[in-house]
Amino acid sequence: MKNLDEKARAYALKNAISHEGKAVQGSVISSLFHEGLKNEDLKKYIKDISKIISEVNSLSIDEQKKEFSKLEKYTSEREAREGLEELPNAERGVVMRFAPSPSGPMHIGHALTFCLNLLYVNKYGGKMYLRIEDTNPENIYPKAYKMLEEEAKWLSDGIAKVVIQSDRMNFYYKYAETLIKKNAAYVCTCSSERFKEFVMQQKDCPCRKLSEKDNMERWNKMLDKKGFGEGDAVLRFKSDMKNKNPAFRDFPLARINLTKHARQGNKYRIWPLMNLSVTVDDIEMGMTHIIRGKDHRDNAERQKMIYKVLGKKFPWTAFLGKIHFKDMELSMTKMRQEIDEGKYKGWDDKRLPTIASLKKQGYKPSAFWKFAEQVGLSENDKIMDRKEYFLLLDNFNR
Repeated sequence: MKNLDEKARAYALKNAISHEGKAVQGSVISSLFHEGLKNEDLKKYIKDISKIISEVNSLSIDEQKKEFSKLEKYTSEREAREGLEELPNAERGVVMRFAPSPSGPMHIGHALTFCLNLLYVNKYGGKMYLRIEDTNPENIYPKAYKMLEEEAKWLSDGIAKVVIQSDRMNFYYKYAETLIKKNAAYVCTCSSERFKEFVMQQKDCPCRKLSEKDNMERWNKMLDKKGFGEGDAVLRFKSDMKNKNPAFRDFPLARINLTKHARQGNKYRIWPLMNLSVTVDDIEMGMTHIIRGKDHRDNAERQKMIYKVLGKKFPWTAFLGKIHFKDMELSMTKMRQEIDEGKYKGWDDKRLPTIASLKKQGYKPSAFWKFAEQVGLSENDKIMDRKEYFLLLDNFNR
């Protein structure tokens, strides 16, 4: 990399000026990555970069500004962004959420999305929710409830309010009935195989033509223990069976699932699917802005359809790209399996990329905040290895 010393000093000066005279090493390194510094060369130059940053931080802000004016030419338009990007219509405050399933505790991928939402709540004022989405009885790790709550409180310095979806079932039933009465949902008794044929043929299934009275009778039969059985009936949203995207054609909203729930036992037999429960909660909690992974883009479109039927304004939404870690496993299922097999001592094993592990190792919430701020609202996927991630996190942890 050409002019490394000059570029490192220039970015250190710029960063220091933006942070009351103290440059943040992680931000400077991120800028140098944009300039072409390679991961494999960082170890070789890190001492020199650290020395330059220390020298810059020893200067007064006036001295920093004076020197930066001479070295500004070494920075480029590709430099790392400073601070959070602005959100539209946020001047009066925001209501935001992070919504994991209780399949396990938080890992570093969760922390990125959680902290971005948190930073904007801190920036504009408002409310931050941790919403535990546990309406799929088949995918619950009971210990995750307490771990997620504790980790959210720790990462948010206590401001995150915890909400559990399975405690809110009456809301979902109420909205389901509202959609039926608006002729926007119907109870379908076609087999899944038969319905797939209708989807591919872009034809309405016979259930779509039922009256409100017939649909309410079927809905009550779904609720009745002596009525429909598991797999016999599904509540569907009446979208458009000719939609160019087959995934949007009369998608399901709720189903019968008789699996015993870790929290509610067998109290309920109809469980809302994601697009119903998320829409209901976002409306009821007054979400104004949503930051979520871009793998939820189609779900956002489905939820937008439901909002429109209900006459509600859809929240401003940003989609995040995924960080692909070359040498770190983030699958909760895989981690749980390996803990059970004795490969790891527990969720706080220092070899695991979990928040429980990193908290135990001495990392502070602010390190995760700074990392999230550095990544920002980018839809681009990133490839990162363990060494690079922890080098940045270590610098932010100082």
